[in-house]
Amino acid sequence: MSNAGQTITPSRSQRPKGEASAAPVVMVVDDDIDVRDSLRDLFDSVGIETELFASTGEFLDAGIPNRPCCLVLDLRMPGASGLDLQARLKELEKRVPVIFLTGYADVSTSVRAMKAGAVDFLPKPFRDQELLDAVGEALRIDVERRSGETAVSEVRKLADQLTPREVDVLRGVGRGLLNKQIAFELGITEITVKMHRSSAGRKLRVVSVADMVRKIELLKL
Repeated sequence: MSNAGQTITPSRSQRPKGEASAAPVVMVVDDDIDVRDSLRDLFDSVGIETELFASTGEFLDAGIPNRPCCLVLDLRMPGASGLDLQARLKELEKRVPVIFLTGYADVSTSVRAMKAGAVDFLPKPFRDQELLDAVGEALRIDVERRSGETAVSEVRKLADQLTPREVDVLRGVGRGLLNKQIAFELGITEITVKMHRSSAGRKLRVVSVADMVRKIELLKL
């Protein structure tokens, strides 16, 4: 296939080290070069960046980019299969949405893949829009996950300022206790509870009671 006139997306190994991007990327793992090229052309047509890999090992060597992404994965390949890669990512605690493509679909395999967290399982041949819809959903899931993880990280940084007593008070708030009930449990005055609660609120930058409860839940106090 000629590449004349095409804009080829560089692989991560070709990019400047440390380069970051907020743009989503679809990672395609398939041992068939024609399939890889076809999928790249499909995603290019709707402005989605792709990265192509011929094997699960090649993908693992490259790693997962630090931006919204999803994995379009062939089920059967020489060596480690798509299911093997899905299991390996789980072992490594790498959370990336997976869409399986296969020409050998069977109910038990599809059920296994979905139970392991796959977003979709598409038998070949599939409609282009069907795959694009699945990818759109997978990227949405990853954006929401990353947003949630960022929020937790920011709250945890703020929580580093809390004193042990403020943490005790927040635990009581998280349980739905009144200030006087927290005071009784901790053996301090209600006024002292209010002081610790107010101080903790400033440190966590809370804007309402609901916001304080939400941040307490994020911290798993």
